[in-house]
Amino acid sequence: MEYRKFGKLGFDVSVLSFGCMRFPKQDDKIDEEKSIEMVRYAIDNGVNYLDTAYVYGDSELVVAKILKEGYREKVKLATKIPPKRFGDFDECLKEQLDRLETDYVDFYLLHALNEKNWEKAKENNLLEALDKAKASGKIKYAAFSFHDKFSVFKEIIDSYDWDMCQIQLNYLDEDFQAGLEGLKYAASKGIAVVIMEPLKGGSLVEIPEEVKKIFDGAEEKKSAVHWAFKWLYNFPEATTILSGMSSMEQLKENLDIFENAKSDSMSEGELEIIEKVKEFYQSKFKVGCTGCNYCMPCPSGVAIPRIFKIYNDVGIGGDINYAKNLYANLVETNADASQCTECGKCEEVCPQNLTIIKDLKEAHGVLKGE
Repeated sequence: MEYRKFGKLGFDVSVLSFGCMRFPKQDDKIDEEKSIEMVRYAIDNGVNYLDTAYVYGDSELVVAKILKEGYREKVKLATKIPPKRFGDFDECLKEQLDRLETDYVDFYLLHALNEKNWEKAKENNLLEALDKAKASGKIKYAAFSFHDKFSVFKEIIDSYDWDMCQIQLNYLDEDFQAGLEGLKYAASKGIAVVIMEPLKGGSLVEIPEEVKKIFDGAEEKKSAVHWAFKWLYNFPEATTILSGMSSMEQLKENLDIFENAKSDSMSEGELEIIEKVKEFYQSKFKVGCTGCNYCMPCPSGVAIPRIFKIYNDVGIGGDINYAKNLYANLVETNADASQCTECGKCEEVCPQNLTIIKDLKEAHGVLKGE
């Protein structure tokens, strides 16, 4: 496992880190036995950074069980306070420490900052609250995760002595949200940068035949996952890369990929191949949904991420008749886009700032054949 300095803080973290949002599930509940086995296997094989959040279901409760028997001392632990709890910071932090069964977390993040949530954070004096929490020993380092344009990111970075920031980045999103400009700006100030959505919610894993042909043109054969991760760890400013692994197979594959995850390791030919792949995707993708499920559950029962997954698959060359059959199943269960009442709750919480209501209408028109 490769390691990098965690910004100005100086300690080393594994380039691969474990995101705890997509633990394996059974009957719609986290499979605790499999999750414990996986994360401990990751730690035993060099992963030393875990990321969870208040809004990741029972993730914090499961992480508490994972970190028993001496595992807490082997990792840096990060969790996040959601915007809806900004008004009761102290109570939320106490609740999270109780759920995690720990006296402190290494990193405490203001979750999903955008222009609106940043104003809310300032109104609730959360920068002072972070200072007090650090002074009390309940958190060691202050951080935030981000979903908005670069100008907002820069304002937030310049407003406080942050220890870390977490941004969405992958080879399709280099100019999206904070993007590469944000990565380099934060790093220039000694702030560690944690990367989320490296596979764009799995969109860069199940690749169409056209993309496979482009990758197959490389001298060194690599999986689609390897290509996506290598593009990221090629940047020395990328401190650690979160992967939301949900199976032992995924974990072992990622451990192999990150065994030699060195920066500045991509050849000119490899970079050219990535550019060709980007051009293909950018001409085909319909909706920039990552399947994070922040919009769920929909009050009207609309299966929003599922609909966008079907719609995007059509865009990159999937079988339209197969897609229509999948969508027909959603129609039968009243989970299709026609059930949308345009309440707007999904758009309020979408970290990608998608025009979900409009996009659902477009998807419905294509998938229903209207």
